[in-house]
Amino acid sequence: MPMFVGLDWGGLRHAVCVVDGSGAVVDRFEVAHDRAGLDALLVRLHRHGTTTELPVAIERPSGLVVDRLLAAGHRLVPVHPNLLKACRPRYRAAGAKSDPGDAFMLADILRTDGHRLRPLEPQSDGILALRALVRGRDDLVAQKVALTNQLRSLLESFWPGAAAIFADLASPIALAFVQRYPTPDAAGRLGPKRLAKFLATHGYSGRRTPSELLARLRAAPDGLAGGGEADAKGELVRAFAAQLDGLVAAITRLSSRIAHEVRGLPEGSIVQSFPRAGQVCAAQITAELGPTPSLARWGPRGDVRARFPTEAQLAAEAGVAPVTKASGKSRGVVCRFACNKRLRAAVTTFADNSRHASPWAAHIYQSARKRGCSHPHAIRILARAWIRVLWRAWHDRQPYDPAKHQAALKVA
Repeated sequence: MPMFVGLDWGGLRHAVCVVDGSGAVVDRFEVAHDRAGLDALLVRLHRHGTTTELPVAIERPSGLVVDRLLAAGHRLVPVHPNLLKACRPRYRAAGAKSDPGDAFMLADILRTDGHRLRPLEPQSDGILALRALVRGRDDLVAQKVALTNQLRSLLESFWPGAAAIFADLASPIALAFVQRYPTPDAAGRLGPKRLAKFLATHGYSGRRTPSELLARLRAAPDGLAGGGEADAKGELVRAFAAQLDGLVAAITRLSSRIAHEVRGLPEGSIVQSFPRAGQVCAAQITAELGPTPSLARWGPRGDVRARFPTEAQLAAEAGVAPVTKASGKSRGVVCRFACNKRLRAAVTTFADNSRHASPWAAHIYQSARKRGCSHPHAIRILARAWIRVLWRAWHDRQPYDPAKHQAALKVA
């Protein structure tokens, strides 16, 4: 009789449940999240059959537990938390929740609905490394934006000119300026000559003269001069600027590493062949799509052709295909929210950039705008059009060739 395993991930311990083909509990136990616990997990599961005979349902599709189970040969089936939540009334009327109960539900869902769920597709080392880099960079960029907003708010509360003198407050020159002149008093004797010397020392490459920058500084409202409050806020300015310095430097290093990594992947060269795909954006798309079979870590799986048999499925995963909701006489078309949001951000960013280099892309965008679509809606329409081309190029493992793009040739 077939067996099914459910594993509820925990911080220190993991709950495991094994059910048979009729849904009866065969085994139920917990293991610690350490070397001995993970070894014991594999030994305990082996009692109920070989690894190929024991599929495992799990909510979290990444981490050390997933790596150990994949390496042992188990077929892992991720179950979305929303699906698990929606199935709770099937098992109990009350709202009770426990880790052993969730492990049983995962195993039973795998037994009854496993044919509807997609097994986890292992990725290559190169794709995993690239994915870690681009996702880590995205997180650092989000932290930089939040910290920049905090610094701007702080400066505007007592010295607005320091936030207005340079266009980008998170740029190295702006951060160097607020660290050198954190209060209005510190910049009290700042003139064109002093500012010119400061700009030369820090390699300012902007197009504004020292006099123009000083005019920006003095056009802002007067700052809070003197006093303990200004000094205290000046210390905070230095602290925020120092943190931003480190973040900006880390993002720069990661961007260079990402550019190097994406150039070394065959998939990366395919995405980079598209107009204005760039390096970081191309790396984000590549990392979210996955590898070709020749690069799969655990075997010939993970190919985008297997994950997305049609370009419509790829468009749905990227969140650029609308959702139609129809019931009786009512019918509506809405934006798709259930998608890979990182992939959607990368694809729409590429689409927005492409319209400045591709007449075909610009034509699609302008046509959508003339129909009354907003800018985000028009970009999603353009991204949907690019998905068709991207899917074909990826499917054929060939870079984008404008000479073969018939629709683009008609516009040109």
